[in-house]
Amino acid sequence: MPADVPTLALLDLLPEAWRGVLTPHLDPARTAALGEFVAGEYATQTVFPPVEDLFSAYRHCAPQDCRVLILGQDPYHKAGQAHGLSFSVRDGVSVPPSLRNVFKEMSEDLGVAKPRSGNLDGWAAQGVLLLNAVLTVRQATPGSHGNKGWEEFTDATIRALDALDHRVVFMLWGGYARKKAALVTNPQHVVLEAGHPSPMNPRGFLGSRPFSAANKALADAGLPTVDWERSAG
Repeated sequence: MPADVPTLALLDLLPEAWRGVLTPHLDPARTAALGEFVAGEYATQTVFPPVEDLFSAYRHCAPQDCRVLILGQDPYHKAGQAHGLSFSVRDGVSVPPSLRNVFKEMSEDLGVAKPRSGNLDGWAAQGVLLLNAVLTVRQATPGSHGNKGWEEFTDATIRALDALDHRVVFMLWGGYARKKAALVTNPQHVVLEAGHPSPMNPRGFLGSRPFSAANKALADAGLPTVDWERSAG
């Protein structure tokens, strides 16, 4: 990394509540190394999401408010798409194919209209943590920031949610996300697994009815359900 590039102190960028619950699950040296790598990438490459959106998922959804986790793999790698929430794009950006399938399933599951915008701020505002397992990516290079330390960071997030004293519904879509089910050990939580919503995966997601299942799990625990129609905040 160039000598004049500062290290990103990742934990300092997090909201205080998340910093408190993640720190016990993280190795300080490896987190510092991840910060150096990410800082170098932002300084020398085109990286998404923009650094100011890096921890948007955490800012939108405090740990004590989290009721649902939707786990993606890594951010969208095309310009103008990723803004720190898994599967989400800002208003005015074309809805990506995977999110179109998410909306199709939501419409058929709940009997509601498909949202016109791919902005999922409204889900995040209701306690849905829209997290990617890897939080950054080089432009046009999917998976380029895998195995650099983000996986440990987001595994720590899952462990922190697992330790909460209220029910969290973990929605794990696709083989990569489903491997994280082993991190959920608290029996009060609910894990809903399905195939990835990508059009490249013709089976396993459509027809899984995750939205009604998540709301049933929340209602069974005496928690408010999610208004999934309210995607844009």
